[in-house]
Order: sequence, then structure tokens, then C-alpha cells
Amino acid sequence: MVAALFGCWFRVGGARPGVSGPVIPVGPTVVQTSMSRFQVALLGLGLLLMLLLYVGLPGPPEQTSWLWGGPNVTILAGLTPGNSPIFYREVLPLHRARRVEVVLLHGKAFNSHTWEQLGTLQLLAQRGYRAVALDLPGFGNSAPSKEANTEAGRAELLERVLRDLEVHNAVLVSPSLSGRYALPFLIQGHHQLRGFVPIAPSSTQNYTQEQFWAVKTPTLILYGELDRILARESLRQLRHLPNHSVVKLRDAGHACYLHKPQDFHLVLLAFLDHLP
Repeated sequence: MVAALFGCWFRVGGARPGVSGPVIPVGPTVVQTSMSRFQVALLGLGLLLMLLLYVGLPGPPEQTSWLWGGPNVTILAGLTPGNSPIFYREVLPLHRARRVEVVLLHGKAFNSHTWEQLGTLQLLAQRGYRAVALDLPGFGNSAPSKEANTEAGRAELLERVLRDLEVHNAVLVSPSLSGRYALPFLIQGHHQLRGFVPIAPSSTQNYTQEQFWAVKTPTLILYGELDRILARESLRQLRHLPNHSVVKLRDAGHACYLHKPQDFHLVLLAFLDHLP
């Protein structure tokens, strides 16, 4: 481009034999010319303009890591008050808070730390959601509780935790074993929930079709394609919820959120973002 504009010749890395003239170093490039001082000045100006244009050009798009959270999210931890304290991890929205708040339960082999390791807590905070992950009684850092022995006690325990933590407009995410807590709470106190995300929960067989029909809470039913027992059993019952959608995560088993975390996060965020 510069050669065309100024009628000069230049070579990278060395001088052309038999040509004399001033040598102008430009970084690692050596430009040898056969021209007047005026042309040399014009050439220098042209190179400077090219450099400025190059620096000003936008670079390639940055790779984002929003699906996995980020280092700027602070995860709080604590215990609820009372005689049977429940351990929880909590994140606050990083920017303008959305109306709903997400409560994450867990399955038999997991606890609240699972949602931190998976990046779910961090991701929700980045998307503007307050999120609370609980250790159910007898798991993680929560001691066993007598309340967990009965269906009514488990529903009351969950209601108490939400009240103690001042969770409003809750969306309850309930995988596997946690259905023993989430389902009785849903049946009795569904008016307190803005959304429900069952992931192949247990105990669906304990409730009638009529009880599910009475629940108007928006529901996202999630399950893994390879979960051929509990997922199918729970889906058969949960389909009676009148305001539901179903998503099957392909090539995922019972803990589908662990097997396909990116797909799980995308589906969960789409559901949360479109709640009224």
C-alpha cells in the first residue's frame, strides 16, 4: 500500500543489493529507500498512519465464560436460626436484581456445594438473581432433624427456611431426593412459589392427579434421556401439573445437570428469564 502511494520499494529483514540510500528502522522491519528526503518524510507519515489504523482496528471477539460464573462473585455461607439450623450458601445479584429468587435443593449424593462447583450460583448472580443453595437435614453441614421424619415436617421446615432467609417470589429447583421436601411444600404452599423446577424428583407417587391439577405454579420439568426409572415415573405424575413444560437433556443420566451443565444452565435461565 505504501509502495503504491509513494513509488518506493521496501524489504523486510534486510537491504536490496546495489541500492543505496537511508535506512529507516520501523520495529523489526528495515526499510531501505532510494528517494529524496521529502519522500522519506511522506513514507514515514504513511507508515505512522498505517500503524494507527492497525491499532484502532477491533480485535477478535472475547470468549465469555458466563455459563460458568466468574471470579467476581462472592458466595456467602451461614446457618438459619433456631434449634434445627440449616446450612446455606447464598449469592446476591451483581447488578439490578430480578424479581424472582432461586432456591436450590440437592439429591442424595450431593449438597449445596454441588451448585457452587457446577458454577450455578455464580451464573445466577451474574444474571441478576439472588440464589440460595441449602444443605438438607443430615447432608453437608446440616445436622439431622426430627422435622425430616414426616411429610408435614419437611414442608414446614422448607417454609421456615424461606421465611428465615427472607426469600420472596421463590423458584424452587428440586432434584431427586429433595422431592421429599419440595413436593409437599408445592402441594400445600404453591401460592408462595413463582416457579418450580423438578429434576426427576422422588415421592411423586405420593400425590394424586387432583392434587397436581390444583397447582398453578409455572413448572419446568427437566430430566436426563438416560434416566429410565425415576425420570419416567416422576414425569408420568408431574404431567398433571396444568402449567408445565418438559425438557429432556440428551445423553444425560439421572443427575442430568452434572452430565450436561451447559445445557442445563441455558434451559434454566430461559425459564427464569421468562417468568412473569
